[in-house]
Amino acid sequence: MEIKQLEQLLAESDFFKDLDPAYRQMLAGCGRNVVFRPGEYLFQEGEHAREFYLIRKGKVALQIKVPGRGPVILQTVQDGDVVGWAWLVPPYKRQYDACAIELTRAVAFDGVCIRSKCEQDPKLGYEFFKRFAAVMAARLSAMRLQLLDLYANP
Repeated sequence: MEIKQLEQLLAESDFFKDLDPAYRQMLAGCGRNVVFRPGEYLFQEGEHAREFYLIRKGKVALQIKVPGRGPVILQTVQDGDVVGWAWLVPPYKRQYDACAIELTRAVAFDGVCIRSKCEQDPKLGYEFFKRFAAVMAARLSAMRLQLLDLYANP
């Protein structure tokens, strides 16, 4: 897929659509198309975070491993959602697993490439941090609700 087509995908995405078109063009240069089959991990807890993903089509389970219980799904994300925020915040370590539930097509963005662009342009960095703060808040809220359910009195 050409960068022009990636730019169009970004323009149509809720996460990127109101971003300055020049920034979308710049960010498209840091992205590439990827495909994950059911059961395949986008990433796993504890890994070094190098990328984040814009889900184009499919479903991905965000989960943690609970001793004695196995994986617990915190949230399911799908078309249009963004997955993976740890690339933005040191020490750049994944906090949960992301596993494709069904065939999933996504755009993978190189976190190092984008961090570099954000450091060069503080306005872009602020825009990205605002957007990812919302993603982080959603993940924390989902985790809180799941933990309340997990540890509720029977």
